[in-house]
Amino acid sequence: MFFFKFFLKSANSSYRTYSIKREIVLSFFIKIVSVIVGILLVPLLIDYVDKERYGVWLTLSSIFAWFSFFDIGIGNGMRNKLTRALSESNRELAREYVSTTYAIISVIFCVIILLFQVINPYINWQYILNANIINQDELYSLTSVVLSLFLLRFIFQLTGVIYIADQRPSVNNALTTFGSVLSFIIVALLYKFTIKSDLLTLGIILVGAPLVVLIAATIYAFSGKYKFLKPNWQFISLRRARSLLNLGLKFFILQVAAILLFSSGNIIISHLFEPSEVVIYNTALTYYQLPIITYGIVIAPIWSAVTDAYIKQDFVWLRSTLKRLNQLSILFSIAIVIMILLGPYVFRLWVGDRIELPLPLSLSMACFAMISVCLSPYTSFINGIGKIKLSIYIVFLTLVFFIPIAYFFAKWLNNSAGIILATCALNAVSLYFQPMQVKKIINERAEGIWNE
Repeated sequence: MFFFKFFLKSANSSYRTYSIKREIVLSFFIKIVSVIVGILLVPLLIDYVDKERYGVWLTLSSIFAWFSFFDIGIGNGMRNKLTRALSESNRELAREYVSTTYAIISVIFCVIILLFQVINPYINWQYILNANIINQDELYSLTSVVLSLFLLRFIFQLTGVIYIADQRPSVNNALTTFGSVLSFIIVALLYKFTIKSDLLTLGIILVGAPLVVLIAATIYAFSGKYKFLKPNWQFISLRRARSLLNLGLKFFILQVAAILLFSSGNIIISHLFEPSEVVIYNTALTYYQLPIITYGIVIAPIWSAVTDAYIKQDFVWLRSTLKRLNQLSILFSIAIVIMILLGPYVFRLWVGDRIELPLPLSLSMACFAMISVCLSPYTSFINGIGKIKLSIYIVFLTLVFFIPIAYFFAKWLNNSAGIILATCALNAVSLYFQPMQVKKIINERAEGIWNE
């Protein structure tokens, strides 16, 4: 009953609520396609390159994700600043933030690409990836080409951030989904009509296809609806750069923790066990991310809407929305329990006898999914409002303790379930502090660190 009320019931700020509902409905259908493609990709990629090489690709992808650190949170900083400027109908200020962000990100990632090409010949990728099944020359070519394409995406994916800031996250979701669909189609055709299957070809497809979609979307956006935001060197502002960096560095610390939690897990598993265990772990993660992804459809428009509501001091809307999101979290938690029971049957239908889902890993992933959906409303509120100092302190604890705790649990359980169990333990800290902070803010009683 509640799920339908969420869509049908009007809140005090009708336009904001209508916008959120529209984006939820559009994102829902887009995500259905995305999830289906993601599910179909797993067995296809295993068959295309074999389970060991696919495990190497997953580990390498995790390492690539570390390079997003160099975004230093500027993308999220632009998101909040641009939402504020658009809410106040200040087009000149909005264009300054967009132009400055594009300039900073372009310089950062172009320099990183050049530096990486210089040092890459001296990196022993076989040792890092624990991948003796692949020769060093192949790994060198793979990393040189694919990482360069991956880093270029950080420049062009800013277009998606603009849509999000304008409270249209469904467009950003569509761009991501189109990229995945294009990748899937190309891999499927190669698998059917060719006998050659190597990681370099796979990497170029999986990273290059989404990049092509983003480039096309950028050209389309700045020649149409967002022509007034088109980056121009005349609108690059050092003053706006300082403002973006000040807020962006705070988000950067949060991004570091998030990437550390997910990407380092694959490396720990690869070294403690073997690359094939990475495949089991990530396949289980794909299954239990389904409720997180679905819940994310609802949450996606909330961040920018919260920014807009907080600027306009609409605390009634904030309290009403948080209450309904918490009710939705309970429903999703019940669904996750059902997923545990259905897990063995789903895996048998999905990947056959290629992968077996261990019960400890299933239970740990389910715990992670429950904590994630319960935390999501509070994380979106805190990020949208921009009061993230307390979150940064919590993140420091995560950065310090995650790897030793993950190693301990993985050794203790003697399987990859220990990695996600460590994530659950650390996220439980946020599960205590974030709800407390949000309630203080929306009830206008936040002081000190709760309001910073």
